[in-house]
Amino acid sequence: MNCTPTGCPSCQPAAVAPASVASPGLAPSSATPADPGRREFVWDAIRTFSFGALTLTALPILVAEADADDDPKAAAPPADPSATVGAAKRKRTVLFGYLVDTTKCIGCGGCMLACKNENAVPDDQFRTWVERYVYYKDGRVEVDTCTSGNFSFDQKPALDPKVVDKAFFVPKLCNHCVETPCIQVCPVGASLMTKDGVVLIDHERCIGCAYCVQACPFGTRFINHKTNTADKCTWCYHRVAKGEKPACVEVCPTGTRIFGDINDPDSDISKVLAVHRIDVLKSYLGTRPKTRYIGLTSEVV
Repeated sequence: MNCTPTGCPSCQPAAVAPASVASPGLAPSSATPADPGRREFVWDAIRTFSFGALTLTALPILVAEADADDDPKAAAPPADPSATVGAAKRKRTVLFGYLVDTTKCIGCGGCMLACKNENAVPDDQFRTWVERYVYYKDGRVEVDTCTSGNFSFDQKPALDPKVVDKAFFVPKLCNHCVETPCIQVCPVGASLMTKDGVVLIDHERCIGCAYCVQACPFGTRFINHKTNTADKCTWCYHRVAKGEKPACVEVCPTGTRIFGDINDPDSDISKVLAVHRIDVLKSYLGTRPKTRYIGLTSEVV
């Protein structure tokens, strides 16, 4: 914007107020000194302002200290280390595992009978069974099982020590693999894994196609004759959910079968796993079974 020859108001110097209209509280240089009462008034104002500024600066600090005194968390002593450990355990993720010690199994068949009674498994089908491995002195190895009567090998003819070098029993059941072929092939999502590592079957969704039966490399699945759906060992999850042991573990007289949380170092299964050589069936398949064994030989598959 161009100014006029005489200048615009914005270009003109500001008018100086005459002494008679000077700013309040500021006496013109030609005026006589203020009287003592007026000077005292000014100093009172300055002192009041200074105290107010100091108060505003200190107030947040005082409030913060008061809040800290009232806060029970701030005033509480250092936490008990044992309480911290307990909280960590409560937050730990549970992961169930199963262990079979073949050096303890006596082939009594009690586990098979308990499983059938607990889970209403048809007479000629099995969620768990026991195999006997017989090593003959001539180098032969025979494998048999007992699937009738009371499922005890006592009802079989005794082995002749003159021709038999050694024999032992191997319980079999679902391995509840980490990498599960059965879950991968199910076309309707009826096979599933719980957050604590148990592989289950949704019988309401299962269509009985048997894809999972064929995909299982351990032969632990079957089509239940009564339900016409896939069936297998569930580690008695309905019992485990209530804090109980699987039926087969509970009845085993020799402690062959051990079940528990493998993420808990204080669990029975974790303590045994920590001091023994552990094997799994068909480890070369990479399915990472959660059913583990003590005392396996190369012939056990």
